[in-house]
Amino acid sequence: MKGILCVSYGPPENLVLEDIDDPIAGDDEAIVEVYAASLNFPDGLQIQGKYKYQPPMPFSPGSEVGGIIKSLGGGLERFAVGDRVMATTTIGGLAEQVAVKAEGLRKIPASMDFKTAASFAMVYTTSYYALKQRAQLQAGETLLVLGASGGVGLAAVELGKLMGAKVIAAASTVEKLDFVSQLKPDELLNYADGELKEKVKVLTAGKGADVIYDPVGGDLFDQSCRCINWNGRLLVIGFTSGGIPRTLSQGRAGRV
Repeated sequence: MKGILCVSYGPPENLVLEDIDDPIAGDDEAIVEVYAASLNFPDGLQIQGKYKYQPPMPFSPGSEVGGIIKSLGGGLERFAVGDRVMATTTIGGLAEQVAVKAEGLRKIPASMDFKTAASFAMVYTTSYYALKQRAQLQAGETLLVLGASGGVGLAAVELGKLMGAKVIAAASTVEKLDFVSQLKPDELLNYADGELKEKVKVLTAGKGADVIYDPVGGDLFDQSCRCINWNGRLLVIGFTSGGIPRTLSQGRAGRV
């Protein structure tokens, strides 16, 4: 079969398309024929050698796919050959077939296409867990989503609206905000000018946001600490800016 391989750390241009061996299902595994694969921020880090989990070289990147089960290993009873699934794979998704453990498989409804399936599990489960379990977002509260045009950001905007929150979708360019606008957030906020705190205060009548969803980190985390409501919750989802968030006790975040 064909697969895209990382044979040296670097940018996506370093990846190569090669013939590789077909995978064989082990115990509690299925072989999924890949119809669609998605790319996430960790995939970009992994091919540069910068992720917390680095597989041995060479490897096929890609942590999510949508496809059809082609064969089953021993002990896998909840699935059958021909099932349409979304699968989280850790690695190996950028190939014609991939072996997936049972815990990484979910059946998909007939109404869901493979592209949607391939881009659903990581971003929506991350955002749902963050908003529902950790932040316990309530209807009527104000949710500020930073990096709203990214994968987890879009999911957070959509889920926040479904949960009844007032959603402020924030991003760094007009183009990104235009893209987010299709999800109909209550407010759009451009923070490229460094005025996040002031703009959030205006949009919330001086109270600040009840829940802040931050996949960006860096200076935006610091500003978020200054525009959060009393008893607010600040969700550290990631730090795509490169700056790992630190709290007031660690000497970075200032006064609200």
